[in-house]
Amino acid sequence: SFFESQGYLTADIDSRKGSGVRQLKPLIDKACAEKMERNRKRGIVNRPVRAMIAGIPNVGKSTFINSFAGRSAAKTGDKPGVTKGKQWIRLNKNVELLDTPGILWPKFDDPQVGRKLALVGSIRDEITDAGDLAAWLIRYLQKEYPDAVRNRYQVEPTDDMEEMLKRIALRRGCLKAGGEADLEKAARGVIDDFRSGRMGNLTLEKI
Repeated sequence: SFFESQGYLTADIDSRKGSGVRQLKPLIDKACAEKMERNRKRGIVNRPVRAMIAGIPNVGKSTFINSFAGRSAAKTGDKPGVTKGKQWIRLNKNVELLDTPGILWPKFDDPQVGRKLALVGSIRDEITDAGDLAAWLIRYLQKEYPDAVRNRYQVEPTDDMEEMLKRIALRRGCLKAGGEADLEKAARGVIDDFRSGRMGNLTLEKI
C-alpha cells in the first residue's frame, strides 16, 4: 500500500465488527522492538508499551480502542465531542493506549475541506447549514455517483438544488403544516443517509 511504501506499519481493521484486530499486537511488538530491547538491556522489564490514538473528531478512535480491548473501555457516540479529555486505558499487561479528543486544523484554507469534514460528522451539526451541505453533497454525487441519489430517492436529477431537495422532501414525506415541502428536514435526511451508508459505499475523496 501507499503507507507501507512510505515505511509505515499498517493493518486493515473493521473496528465495529472486530475483524483484523489480531494483527495489532504483532505490529506493536515490531514497532517497539528496538525500544523494548533497550529497556531490557537497562534492566527494565514488563513495562507496558504506551501509544496515543489521534485523529479527527468522530472518526472512530474510541470504537477502535474498545474493539482492541474487547470491552467498553472508552465512551463512544455518533457525534463529535464525546471524548472530552485524555484518558489512559490499559488493554492488557503489555499495552496502554491514550484516548484523546478529536483534533482539527485551526482553519481551513479550502472551504471544501470543511464541507467534507462536516458531511462525515467531524464538525458539529449545530454550527453547519444543512441545506448548504446537502446541496453540495447532491451536486457532488450527481457528478461522481450519478445513480446514488436517483436510486435512493426515486427522483429525477436536476441542477437546481432547491428543486432537488423539494423533490426529495415530497418523495420522503418531509412536509410542514399545510403540505409544504420541509427542505431542512429533507436536507438532514440526505446527510444522514450518506453518513449511514444507505446510499451505498461512497467517498468524498478522489482515489
